[in-house]
Amino acid sequence: MSEKFDVIVIGAGPAGYVAAIRAAQLGLKTACVDAFVGKDGKQALGGTCLNVGCIPSKALLDSSKQYYNIAHNLPVHGITVEGAKVDLGTFIGRKDKIVKQFTGGIGQLFKANKVTPFFGKGKLLKNNDVEITGNDGSKQTISATNVILASGSVPIELPFAKFDNKFIVDNAGALDFTEVPKRLGVIGAGVIGLELGSVWKRLGSDVTVLEALPDFLSVADADIAKIAAKEFAKMGLNIKLGAKLTKAEVKGNEVALTYEDKDGAHDLVVDKLLVAVGRRAYTDGLLAADTGVKVDERGRIVVDEHNHTGVNGVWAIGDAVRGPMLAHKGSEEGVAVAEWIAGKAGHINLDTVPWVIYTEPEIAWAGKTEKQLKEEGIPYKVGTFPFAAIGRAVAMNEAIGQVKMLAHAETDRILGVHMVGPGVSELIAECVVAMEFKGSSEDLARIVHAHPTLSEAVHEAALSVDKRAIHKGN
Repeated sequence: MSEKFDVIVIGAGPAGYVAAIRAAQLGLKTACVDAFVGKDGKQALGGTCLNVGCIPSKALLDSSKQYYNIAHNLPVHGITVEGAKVDLGTFIGRKDKIVKQFTGGIGQLFKANKVTPFFGKGKLLKNNDVEITGNDGSKQTISATNVILASGSVPIELPFAKFDNKFIVDNAGALDFTEVPKRLGVIGAGVIGLELGSVWKRLGSDVTVLEALPDFLSVADADIAKIAAKEFAKMGLNIKLGAKLTKAEVKGNEVALTYEDKDGAHDLVVDKLLVAVGRRAYTDGLLAADTGVKVDERGRIVVDEHNHTGVNGVWAIGDAVRGPMLAHKGSEEGVAVAEWIAGKAGHINLDTVPWVIYTEPEIAWAGKTEKQLKEEGIPYKVGTFPFAAIGRAVAMNEAIGQVKMLAHAETDRILGVHMVGPGVSELIAECVVAMEFKGSSEDLARIVHAHPTLSEAVHEAALSVDKRAIHKGN
């Protein structure tokens, strides 16, 4: 007889492992199945985000920023460093050490909360049985009253630019280059393309980004995207919009590209090619044919507003379902589902999920863009404030960008906040809290913000909504 649990979670990424821990905290006998293999050949909990995504990319971004600052930001402070160089082995090794620390940390959290980990690929069978196939081909079956599907996502592969993990790479490959490529091609000017393109540009690579869409960062507010594009151009990122890759061929130790734009076909030769055109839900082999769980035309698991699949005791969360493919969104869905299973009031609001791009400058937003409000016919008013007028930003020599706040023209409720500038990955949190509590721009305008801080830009943007900002003309 198979071992019986209250909850089995398939997937140990930021959605799955969080769901497992919260379920165990609520007194449910919980197992978590995951097949991710670390560099040491052992199970590495944490999914894409922790192993080859969010955390390692931020480690490299921070390391590359330190190096970039030596030449570009320290001289204005009167600090000069001669002969700075990068030891790429140590550079990558630091990233690997951080990943190992946190994957091990999840293992310790599983032990502390009595979550039982299983190493292998999980497949949902009928009656909430789960078949686990080990890397050696061995199989075992466990069962549960509730199964949470958290299988995550994988990079989209272009048919004419398939990953070879040497010259044409995905996000994981771009984290482990053994040398700085002289010429790096990036397909896609989204979050992954911009972040990893920035890493290698700071280290000296000549980076060309090909974006098929005509507008830069179309998911963000247009004003914020315009400022960001200008700063990336100053940094030396060569971003070509409306440029569609049509061919990629490895020739010797190079990759020959052909792309098309409004002016016709063009050729480009690079040493490495990062394909970052998006991700798709990873549901391959996840579901037996008779489970009754449905997937949509994009391969995502179909769920209701409570992340239930419609099959008794089967739930799905994270990148494998609708909504933004963001680690924190998946984690909160995991908490909510665990609480719903335990008979409690879980909560997830997809309208207030913050987005962050960890480039230099950072980009962050939550809620609707000005374009969306116009298209939906929602009356609104706008407040903006530049970091150039913030004393702390000027003192840091990072007086770039602005905060833009959108509020309902009649109720003053905050509908969206968009930022580009220093530390905005942290500043957005205040705005998310205000939006979650249905706050108004007046609420943020009336709150005392410490001086001198970067958060004063949020305060002044809120004041600006009603044209009463203090430190700029209205």
